[in-house]
Amino acid sequence: MSPRCECCDEHINNLNQQVSVMRKEIQNLRKMLDSAVRANRKHMISIQSAVSKIELSEPDKLQPPSTVSPASPVSPQAALEQGNIQTVPIGYISSCFSVKNGTPRQPTVCGPSRAELRIQQSVFNNPEHALVGLEQYSHVWIIFLFHKNGHLNYKAKVKPPRLNGQRVGVYSTRSPHRPNVLGLTLAKLDKIVGDTVYLSDIDMIAGTPVLDIKPYIPEYDSPHTRVGMDSEPYESNTDQSKASAVSLNETTDMLNLDYDSETDAQSNPKAGKTEDNSGSQLSKDSSRVRTQLLLPEDLRSVLDEVRGYVSQRDQIDCEGKPVLDSLKTKPTESTADGPFYGEETYSTIAGWIREPPVASLEVRFTPHAERELAEFLPTHLSGNSESDRPRFKFLSSSDEAAAAIRGVLSADPRSIYRRTRCKDRLFFFTLDTADITCWFGQGFAEVLRVRPVEHRIASIKAL
Repeated sequence: MSPRCECCDEHINNLNQQVSVMRKEIQNLRKMLDSAVRANRKHMISIQSAVSKIELSEPDKLQPPSTVSPASPVSPQAALEQGNIQTVPIGYISSCFSVKNGTPRQPTVCGPSRAELRIQQSVFNNPEHALVGLEQYSHVWIIFLFHKNGHLNYKAKVKPPRLNGQRVGVYSTRSPHRPNVLGLTLAKLDKIVGDTVYLSDIDMIAGTPVLDIKPYIPEYDSPHTRVGMDSEPYESNTDQSKASAVSLNETTDMLNLDYDSETDAQSNPKAGKTEDNSGSQLSKDSSRVRTQLLLPEDLRSVLDEVRGYVSQRDQIDCEGKPVLDSLKTKPTESTADGPFYGEETYSTIAGWIREPPVASLEVRFTPHAERELAEFLPTHLSGNSESDRPRFKFLSSSDEAAAAIRGVLSADPRSIYRRTRCKDRLFFFTLDTADITCWFGQGFAEVLRVRPVEHRIASIKAL
């Protein structure tokens, strides 16, 4: 092969320069196209707002032409102020649940459930930039649309499956049939890779349009954490209050130190004997003198209450539990009908949520179903020798799939009609790439078959 001449090198350099220029021009054209799409979207929103306003002002056509003023187009900002918005999905869910049948009604029903959400490039030029910093959170709120409702009518009272036919107001439930078909899910954030968010503990089916993602922050979203923050004293502008707060904190610390020293002396009597009793008594007397000097007169009663509270730390209640532990567990076990206020209040919920009339079902597997489920390969394994075996897309093992099936069936995913009026006890649902066939008895559900989804589709086409 003969070496290249200088003319060939110059020609190649020119071609490389032209290719780089073409790449830059293509990139500029893409940016111009994206900006044109956004501008077109804004124009369409303004046109729709203008058309809606013209339709609302149709009775004005009965007036003489001289008195009719031309309809001015409504800007997107004015439409937003009126509550008229045009939603744009930021992405669509790719979930282990492909159909509504068998999809959990709440995210905590099926822990192993997983999903992926890829941010669309039509929303952001660089979708991965919108996810920077989100990996610092463990859970996220997902706001989505119930796009598979089937019918768009809604009622003021609904029949939640957990109430087994009783009616309650729609706003006291999580029913998908609402005036605005918005859904809210608290999902676990597993990881973020590029422009894709990997989630678990979900209750959304494949193809669900997602409108927004918000991080879960306990300090803002959890009433348990809010109580602790509300109990902290607010900052004051007076120096006297600051001095009182500092002295109270110092006194509390000294009380804690005295309590710890007494506890150590009780737990280790030998060490207590070797210490100088006169020195310990002197330190206690000096701490009392410091307390009297630092604290004002109106806080001495508070200090006495603190001493009494500290002295009760080892007392036992009538049930054999420490007093502090019983105080901490009381708020979470409260099932009161109305709200309460104070440091012991956390949150209250409807009684039928905690103790529903519908009991959990026992889930069984037939030996045939267990063998079929064991044939599925997890998503992270690959091998040419076992390529004919079915493979999961989201689930990591057959045991995890079995746990997911138990979670779905134990909550009884059937509707009220299928529970009470339908004579067919068979039930079908899809989990990941598996098609599950089961039947319901009195207080239990039994899995009969676990087949790949492709086999069921083939059998349906054959019919």
